[in-house]
Amino acid sequence: METYTAMRQFADSWGLLFMALFFVGVILFAIRPGSKKQAEEAASIPLKED
Repeated sequence: METYTAMRQFADSWGLLFMALFFVGVILFAIRPGSKKQAEEAASIPLKED
């Protein structure tokens, strides 16, 4: 089996599953309780004066 074929089969199966699970994890991380305060603090960083 060629390397390209093996990598393509991996990407078509497990790679796609990994990317989908990663995407769901990022979404859950963003909407978890308590994340609004952290997001607001991060958004105000450029506006802070030292």
